[in-house]
Amino acid sequence: MLNLDFTGRHVVVTGGTGALGAAVIQLLIDAGAVCHVPAFRQPQGAVHERVHIQSNIDLTDESAVGKFYDSLPSLWASIHTAGGFAAAAIADTSLAVWKQMHDTNSVTSFLCCREAIKKIRRTNAVGGGGGGWGGRIVNVAAKPALIPTAGLSAYSASKAAVVSLTVSLSEELAAEKIWVNAVVPSIMDTPMNRQAMPKAEHDKWPKVSEVAATIAFLASPQNQVTRGALVPVYGRS
Repeated sequence: MLNLDFTGRHVVVTGGTGALGAAVIQLLIDAGAVCHVPAFRQPQGAVHERVHIQSNIDLTDESAVGKFYDSLPSLWASIHTAGGFAAAAIADTSLAVWKQMHDTNSVTSFLCCREAIKKIRRTNAVGGGGGGWGGRIVNVAAKPALIPTAGLSAYSASKAAVVSLTVSLSEELAAEKIWVNAVVPSIMDTPMNRQAMPKAEHDKWPKVSEVAATIAFLASPQNQVTRGALVPVYGRS
């Protein structure tokens, strides 16, 4: 079993109050990371001392995202699990929904990637955060962006933009050893998805903890060679 070590490294996790983001944060904390979470609202309950949540941050707001990343002490990795979903036939898809999907999925990924790259570069310029040169970015795409699926045109297009952004940045940043990758989930096994699809074969869905483990590896210093990857995390679905 691979032992991940994030000791002394600062990592951003967007969507950190959701099911996938929370699972990623737990793995990172267990591996010694300090996690920074831009959130729309402050979550209820206790928070680990190495998890710093900044509330009232709109990830589609260019200025807010820039200020958030500027405020970090340093940055090793940025993981982008924030996103949204909408399903409808094309004739029933409004322009508002189309724009909403692109804002929620592709715009948030773009802004967070851009600002993370700036912060990682500044971190490297002063000697690296937590030791070591380079950095990691992990986006979350979706299976329908790669495999045509009816009734998901707006969602699929927004996630296809995340795919293109990922592979483009991987080439752009390779010389700086900033590895950019994306996981590509199918339907994940979450309480919300079970409620929405009570008759589905839930045991075929990938578990959130399993998808989180793949993300944590891609974001880790132990990932020495993988970049530009679109990693399927489909389970049996």
